[in-house]
Amino acid sequence: MKNNLSFVSGISRDPLLFQTVGQVLESTAERYTDQEAIVCSHQNVRYTYGELNEKANRIASGLHALGLRKGDRVGIWSPNCVEWVLTQFATAKIGLILVNINPAYRSGELEYALNQVSCKALVTAKSFKTSNYIKIIQELAPELIDSIPNELECKKLPTLRLVISIADEKINGMMNFSELEIVGNTGKHDNVFQIGKQLDPDEAINIQFTSGTTGLPKGATLSHFNIVNNAYFVGKAMKFSAIDRLCIPVPLYHCFGMVMGVLTCATHGATMVFPSEGFEPLATLK
Repeated sequence: MKNNLSFVSGISRDPLLFQTVGQVLESTAERYTDQEAIVCSHQNVRYTYGELNEKANRIASGLHALGLRKGDRVGIWSPNCVEWVLTQFATAKIGLILVNINPAYRSGELEYALNQVSCKALVTAKSFKTSNYIKIIQELAPELIDSIPNELECKKLPTLRLVISIADEKINGMMNFSELEIVGNTGKHDNVFQIGKQLDPDEAINIQFTSGTTGLPKGATLSHFNIVNNAYFVGKAMKFSAIDRLCIPVPLYHCFGMVMGVLTCATHGATMVFPSEGFEPLATLK
C-alpha cells in the first residue's frame, strides 16, 4: 500500500493535502482511469482521467525537451479550451510557473504582463471575440516572422523565446500546440516523473494578475499547496464526488475557473464540462 503524505495544522477532521497539482492528476487518474475528466462541447473533445494524464505527460515532456525548466514562466493567453487545461497540468508536472493572462488584454497589457514576470514561453489562441491574438503578438514581436521557434530574440519582449500557437495552420516563428505531443512522445516520460518527485507542494506554480482600483495589475504568486487545498475543500463543502459533473462557463484565466472549476473536479474525480469559449447563456443551458 502506497503511503501518502499529509499536512495537519490546527483542529480539523480533514488534513490538508500535501500534493502538487501534477500529483493530484496522477492519483485521480490512477483511481478513476476510465472516468470522464473533461468534456469540451465547443471543441467536441472528451477525455477520461487516464487520457488527460497521459496527454499532460506528453506535453510536459515536450516542454522539457524544448529547454523549459523548473521555475520558468509560461504565459497562457486564451479563452476556455481543452489546451488551457492541458497546459495547466503539463506545466505543473515539471515545475513551470503558469502565468494567467486575461483574454481581454490588449497589446500594452500583454507586453506589461509578459515582461513583469519574465515569461520565457507563451501559449496563445488564434483569436477571441474582436481580438486577433496572432496579429497583436506579431506587432509586439516583429522578429517572429524571421525567427526559428524557440529561438526568438525580441526587443520589446526580451525574455520571451518561444510562442506556441493553438491554431491549425503553421505560423512563422511559432510552434503549434499539437507539435508538443510529438516532441514529447519520443520517450517514456521518465524525465517528467523524475522532476515530479522532486517538486515541493510549497513551491510557486501559478501567477495571476490582479488589480484594484488604482495602479497596474500585480502578479499574485500561488503555490501548489494553496490552490490544491482551496479546490479540495471547496469540493468537500459542496459534497463533490466522482459521479458529479460541473459545468464551467467562467473563464479559466481566473481562479474561479482554473481552481474552483478544474482543480475542484480533479481533486474529487468529477467531470469538468466546458460549454463554450466564453460565457454564452444558451450554450451553458444546453
